[in-house]
Order: sequence, then structure tokens, then C-alpha cells
Amino acid sequence: MNVWNFLADAANNWPERVALRRGQEFSYADTARRALDVAAHLRASGVQPGDRVGCLMDNDVDHLLAYFGIAAAGAILVSLNTRLTAREQRDILAHSGSKLLLHDQAHAAHAEEIGIAVATVADAGHAEFVATPAAHDQPAQLYYTSGTTGSPKGVVLTHENVCTHALAAVSELGLHERDTWAHIAPMFHLADAWATFAITAVGGCHVFLPQFTSQAALDLLCDERVTITNLVPTMLNLMVKDPDVKQRNYSLRVMLSGGAPIAPDVVKRILTTFSCDYVQTYGMTETSPYLTLSLLPPELLKLPLEQQLHWKCKTGRAFQGVELRVVHEDGSAIPADGKSVGEIRVRGKTVTPGYWRNDEATAAAFDRDGFLMTGDLANIDSHGFVDIVDRKKDVIKTGGESVYSIEVEYVLYDHPAVLECAVFGRADQQWGERVVAAVVVRNDQQVTSDELIAFCREHIASYKTPKQVVFLDALPRTGSGKIQKRALREAAE
Repeated sequence: MNVWNFLADAANNWPERVALRRGQEFSYADTARRALDVAAHLRASGVQPGDRVGCLMDNDVDHLLAYFGIAAAGAILVSLNTRLTAREQRDILAHSGSKLLLHDQAHAAHAEEIGIAVATVADAGHAEFVATPAAHDQPAQLYYTSGTTGSPKGVVLTHENVCTHALAAVSELGLHERDTWAHIAPMFHLADAWATFAITAVGGCHVFLPQFTSQAALDLLCDERVTITNLVPTMLNLMVKDPDVKQRNYSLRVMLSGGAPIAPDVVKRILTTFSCDYVQTYGMTETSPYLTLSLLPPELLKLPLEQQLHWKCKTGRAFQGVELRVVHEDGSAIPADGKSVGEIRVRGKTVTPGYWRNDEATAAAFDRDGFLMTGDLANIDSHGFVDIVDRKKDVIKTGGESVYSIEVEYVLYDHPAVLECAVFGRADQQWGERVVAAVVVRNDQQVTSDELIAFCREHIASYKTPKQVVFLDALPRTGSGKIQKRALREAAE
């Protein structure tokens, strides 16, 4: 199993089929030739099998070519978050031992600032090159975590990890050659990158959005007749609340959402706005990424649509090939009652072997049975559906009670004035921690902190209700779109 083989097989099986659309169309045969050009250029630049190559790019054709070209050269792709500073990117490249940095034109000046040997995909020549793919158990890619809990760690994903996940996604989601995937979520992050391989495996078509805005994303979905994509909740929330969202015709058959919990109200808007199916996803960089999908089993599909929505909004059941447990601290299973809370732990062929050059972090990430400890707290029901209630580090301890921030956020999202929100704990002499909500208000609405606090008190217990509301123009985020609660906590200190 090797990432390169997905493109090589597609070019052999469907040479004239359209692989990429971005202003012009590229067939699978053309795409494979261009990826081999990238591999030839890397070799000419001194890159040998096993070497690391940085990738600093927006969503575009060149990014896809880099994924496959680096694999064809037998090298390891080091994915760089485009939102990081030059210093942060330089540190990642140094830690990974990267030999070269591939970048697109949009990041040319930034790449020069980083101070490592650089090249663009456009530099590639047309020399004949025979692919030298690495063995299945060798690293394919390194993704450095966003660092929300400390220094970034380089997550190693092997070719077997990536390819196993891609084939499982094909099976789970019924991907086929008639699918058009929109690369809207960042390709430097696995929220989207997995589809680079899965859609290629079935000979589908890739289209790209270099920079996200809600209107540009909606236009792409419509103009390119996109059938499937995966977006982070922040993006979807902005899109379904866009004033022009209903002024278009869509071809979506399913909308996926992952990277963070999503409010049920947003899910309802997705179903009605796009007239497609909806699947909640959950995963981690360490797991390639999917661990669960909210695809309903036959017994739940028999229920009325309103009741089905209850399960569609859950985190979901185990992804194909993933062994998933929800356990107490000692590793014993919690009851499958949909109420008891424990940590999600997972094992399988899509799980990372560890962190690059960090044996200590690798050892700390797994329990004695070889299960990855996710740090996510959830319950599990009799249908095997898990529902995340919080990150371990985000649980708020107030007056001896535990408050799960996601529950409070869901209530806030039900208020018509709230565009986005994040709930976190702040030190309090009386209560230990007090519940604080950071809120972004919709442009056409007005609301006071007292009104939001009163609204919450009507729906949840008083100890869960925010004691303070902070209004912001925007919430701090990681490059993948996740809200950085650590930044909010630090700003509140």
C-alpha cells in the first residue's frame, strides 16, 4: 500500500477521466505525469527516499500534485499550516529535518523568509522518472499538531495508515467516479487531505477553493456541481447563515462535518438548505483522521426523520476498521447507557505509530493495551453511538460540579443573535472556576450579556449557566478552524 499507487492506478484505469478542475481541466493521465515531474524535480534537487519535504500551499492543483509527487519520490511530506508564522514553520522544518520546501506562488515571499532551500511545483521539468514508492510501513506524511496544549508534535502517518483510511472511507461513504469533491477545508489538515487519496482511488473529480469565504464556498458548491465535501462547523455555520445561501442550486448528496462538535440547529439548517444527507464525523490527526461517522444503521433508518436527527447529531459509531472503547481512568468500560462519561480510546491500522523523534510523547499517548488515549470524553449508547461531551482539559470544575462546555455552547447556539461561541472556565476564588462564554454576535442582531445568561438559565441548571459573557469580533482559531480555548483562557487571566 502506497499513496502514489492511488494516482498511478487511476491514470492507468481511467486516463482520460477528468481528475482536476481549476479554471481548466486535467485528466488523470495528465495529473499523474505532472506528479512524476514533481518527483523528478525533487530527485534533481537532491531529495532521496526517506527525506522530508515541506509543503506550504493553499488549496489548489499544486497541493494535490505535491502529495502524490513526494510519495512517488519515496520522500515524506511535511504538511505546514499556512497560518503559522515563518518562525513557527522554520521550527517544524528543523524538527522534521526537511531538506526542501515546496511552495505555491501565493507563499513565495513567505517561503524565502523561512530560510530553507525552496522550490515550486512549476519548477518541475519533464524528465522521465520511474516512481520509487516507499514500503507500506514507512512514513508517508508528518502533520504537526496545532499546539493548543503545548509544543507541536509531529504525527507520523504511514502509507498503510493513509491508504487503509482512504479505502475505508470509500466503503463507508459510497464514494464513486461520479463524485466531485470540493477541497474547501484546508488541504494541509486531515479534515480535507484524506479525500485527496480517497476520491482519487475511485476516479472522482477534485475542485479547489484556495481561500475560504462563505460566499466563495457556496459559489463553488453550485458552479462545480459538487456532490460531497467535508467542512469544519465554523465554515458551515457561516455558510448556512449567509444571506444569499438559498439563492443557488446545489448538487450535494452528502455534507460531512468534522473537526469540532456542531450545534443541532446548524445540522437542521444544513439538511433544509442543501437538501442532502448529513454525516457528523470525528477523528484526530493521529488516526488518519476518522474514528466515527454518524451513518445510521438499518434499525435507526426506520425511525421518523425527526428522531433520526437525534442520532445524526451525535458523534457517531466506530469507523470501519477502528476498535473503539469508552472507558474509565482504569481502562474498564463505562455502561452503554448514553449517560455515563468516559474517555474514548482507539486501536487499528489507521492509528499513528507515534510522534516524530519524540519517544516520550509516543509512550504517553497509548495505554497498556496499545489503545490511543484521545483525551476526548464521551458517552456511548446501546447502538454503539458515542457522543463527545468535552475534552478532558476543557471540563469546567465549578463548586464541586463538572460542567461540559459543549452542552452550554449548544444552548447558546439556539439563541438567534449568536453567530459563534465558545465556553471555558476561568479561575474563581469562590467556585474554583466560573463558566465564561465568548460570543460573536450576528451582524443583524443585538443582545446583552444579561439576556444571554437569562436565556441559558431557562434551559440548563444554574451552575452550568455562564457567569460572564465576553463579546468578541472573532474567536481565535487553529489553522484547521478549531476554536482555541487555551487562547481564550489566557486572555481572560
